[in-house]
Amino acid sequence: MLKFLRSSCVVAILAALLAPLAHSLEKQPAMVYRARRVALAARLHGGVAILFAAEEAQLDLTPYRQDEDFYYLTGWNEPGAALLIVGDVGQARTSGAQTAGAPAAREYKEILFLPTRDLRMEKYTGAKLDAASPGVAEAAGVDAVQPMTELVGVLNRLIDGDRRLARNIWAQPEAPQSKALVGFTRATLGMDASDSARDVTALTAELRLVKDAGEIALLKKAADASIVAQRAMMKAVKPGVTERALVGKMTAAWMENGCERASYAPIVGSGINSTVLHYSENSRTLEDGDILLVDAACEYSMYASDITRTVPVNGHFTARQREIYNIVLGAQQAAIDAFVAGKSKINDRERRDPDSLDNAAYNYINTHGKSLKGEPLGQYWLHGLGHMVGIDVHDPADYPVVLKPGMVFTIEPGVYIPEEKIGVRIECVFLVGADGKLIDLVAALPHTAEDVEAAMQGR
Repeated sequence: MLKFLRSSCVVAILAALLAPLAHSLEKQPAMVYRARRVALAARLHGGVAILFAAEEAQLDLTPYRQDEDFYYLTGWNEPGAALLIVGDVGQARTSGAQTAGAPAAREYKEILFLPTRDLRMEKYTGAKLDAASPGVAEAAGVDAVQPMTELVGVLNRLIDGDRRLARNIWAQPEAPQSKALVGFTRATLGMDASDSARDVTALTAELRLVKDAGEIALLKKAADASIVAQRAMMKAVKPGVTERALVGKMTAAWMENGCERASYAPIVGSGINSTVLHYSENSRTLEDGDILLVDAACEYSMYASDITRTVPVNGHFTARQREIYNIVLGAQQAAIDAFVAGKSKINDRERRDPDSLDNAAYNYINTHGKSLKGEPLGQYWLHGLGHMVGIDVHDPADYPVVLKPGMVFTIEPGVYIPEEKIGVRIECVFLVGADGKLIDLVAALPHTAEDVEAAMQGR
């Protein structure tokens, strides 16, 4: 009976500690994150990678958000942790002697290091797990969990066993914890402490380019919630409403649909504000005759969407507004029509490459319609055609990117004419399907000028 009670207590304690982890974030199975860690290890050239979790800010405006790379590799959503991955090195010894220039043999290893719990701080931030928590390795889905205090010793012993490893450490270049750890470790081993580590984010960026099925499912949920919010915005738009009030309508829709936060600062610009690319003050009152550009979307379980729609404040585009709108829409369609999986590229700022979707969209804009001075409209498109989307709304990539199956990106041409107070951007999120065809993740959202007007009228 006593044994049963002890077991029950352990289960109860573990359940209480794991409760904060069971909030709205949808995680993929543990084996998915482990496969990503193994894939990263294979790119380390026998080295070791160290990544640190994001720190937790008190009284932040939004829920705690994990470092993108750390979350991609672990699914862990608590602050202050560190992940160590040791790359596998095959048998490198012959007759007991190490082969010249080859690293010592090592097996793949992964350890999650957790900070010591601060029980006083947890009264403000909620309970956390540490290395002593029952079942923590299973909860984290990693091979081993150790206290953060052991990280320096573990890394020190690895390098002491093969000093060449000190030149093959991969870490986040901007993380102060990484710089301190690498510098201190080299100093304790009597090595040059000034050398910086290799950039692990360059490796994770490559891994994150192609999304797996679980990621695509989360991206679709982010898109669906963003669509609901954009529709709510369209129904609320009318003269006398403030830009900020529309942000409130969309924020409510995001939260009601299980999202944690906006995936970027909402851009709700009416009149002249529609021509300011990253306008975020959102303080103007909408006026009859204005055009309104709304670039706003949300995150679902860490995965982002990115949508822009442009609408007439009074529910009807003027002839000139409709003309510009249709030119931008035509440019987006020109890019879609030009797409060829494994060949087409995105975000080619020079717009000279025949395989560039930017080039296709720009040529359409520059050959359709004129300014008030009779000049081509290409000069009024000021940004790239799109970007990759994932855990970050601007997922990392080395542009221009050749688009392949499993990649998710935006197509968002725009024309911004300050002298006419007309800014139009139309932005959709696309997935390259397994068959190489584009899938519009926001296809359910009104797209044409006529559909936008109908949605504003509740049709």
